[in-house]
Amino acid sequence: MVTISPALRPSVTQKRMVLDVGSIRRAFFILGLFLVLISPFSPDPLAVAVGGFVPWVLLSIAGLPFIPVAAIFYFVWQWSQVFAQALVSMLDGQSMSSSGAGILTAYWYSLASLIVLSIAFRLVFSGQRGPSPAEENAHLEWRPLDLFLLYCGTLVLAIACAYASRLIPGLSQQLEAVSRLKIVAEFLLFVTVLGTGRGNKFLLAAVVFEIVIGFSGLLSDFRGVFVYLAMAAIAARIVLRATSIIGSVVWFSLLMTLALFWTAVKTEYREYATGGEETQHFSIPIEDRLAYIGNLALSADNIDWGMSAYALLNRFAYIDIFGTVMSYQDASREAVPMRQWQDALGHVFKPRFFFPDKAALSDTETYARLAGLDPALVLRDTTSISVGFIAENYVDLGFPGMLAGIFVLGMMLAGSLRYFMGARHLPWMVKQGIALALVYNVAGVGIEASLPKLFGSIIMFFLVYLLLTKFVLPIGLQWLHARAGAEPAQTS
Repeated sequence: MVTISPALRPSVTQKRMVLDVGSIRRAFFILGLFLVLISPFSPDPLAVAVGGFVPWVLLSIAGLPFIPVAAIFYFVWQWSQVFAQALVSMLDGQSMSSSGAGILTAYWYSLASLIVLSIAFRLVFSGQRGPSPAEENAHLEWRPLDLFLLYCGTLVLAIACAYASRLIPGLSQQLEAVSRLKIVAEFLLFVTVLGTGRGNKFLLAAVVFEIVIGFSGLLSDFRGVFVYLAMAAIAARIVLRATSIIGSVVWFSLLMTLALFWTAVKTEYREYATGGEETQHFSIPIEDRLAYIGNLALSADNIDWGMSAYALLNRFAYIDIFGTVMSYQDASREAVPMRQWQDALGHVFKPRFFFPDKAALSDTETYARLAGLDPALVLRDTTSISVGFIAENYVDLGFPGMLAGIFVLGMMLAGSLRYFMGARHLPWMVKQGIALALVYNVAGVGIEASLPKLFGSIIMFFLVYLLLTKFVLPIGLQWLHARAGAEPAQTS
């Protein structure tokens, strides 16, 4: 018999505050009030005051009772990239309008786009059926050890998919979607450990693995594990005690420390890992890369943390690129009508596997073309630059026409999520894990995701997981149920 965590007992959740969309919405309301109070001291008082309340508005519109927890990440992450521009302006001491042509307008257009996305989610998820008690608590019977083994297997699969995509570029989107099974397994491990209080050592081991692998360059993402853990905490509806709040602060501090460290050393590290070549593929063996990054960590005293924090915030704020594109396009419109949507549709409906001669889409070249720049001059430390799907919709449709394109994308993403959340043959937390994998696959980079990649990712993920949920996931679930019934659950 599995002991259910106090966070999941109805009698307790009725008396204590738990982490859910309601408590998060209230927290953002308080944040909005705070930003209103300090807005008069900023260079853009109205932008700070209104922008600060947008996440509360987004979650009020889209935060229906049975919406996937991944939607919280989706809206908060993209809002953060928009609002970061207001914070940059506060640090610079000058308004967004004086920081660059079009930046303030791009800020307002981006906020409007996020609200349109939330409306699309509201329309799609209205009437969503909630889980039965059996569906909601099925994961509590699974053993953390088995979930950890499942995570390890999907980790190996993800690494194999990353290597295979380099060998067969025509299948890169399909392989990327398959690799996201790791997110599903990781989420299930986290939500089960948080929900039952068992297997904390497996949770910690997975977090360490993800951080090390992220810095090694094998999967190039160390922040994802913090997102999965946060979403699992919301899905598990953990009780908001002093210890859980302190733990959240510690985890967030660790994430920020790693992000600041990476911002400070990434140029030097990439120079070493790529052998000094302008490429995103590493040529140095993984053991040497880990040793090098370890030496950089040991010399962290030499890092200017203040400069690193400013560089991280400036990089995270993506509105300046939108503003640059807007200014150029207002003066000289794109010659081909609806070219961005044409490229997006062609990218999806002409798979490279069947059309090997299809021209490759380069985010950097697209940015240079839309901003009127030389592609050779916009390469940032071997990292490509994307104008983002909001800016691309503006290029094709202007304002307010761009909101129609944004609405279509929102309906596509929300519709895909609704389909998987409505799958009756899957436990509720498995569906939450699939939703998180889909959102992270589509919007892990936030508003800088290009229109072709965003459009293609939604469709390809949907098609791949139609097959996986029918033929693969039932096998894994049967194994988890069999193991849970055959052996007693282990303690942490």
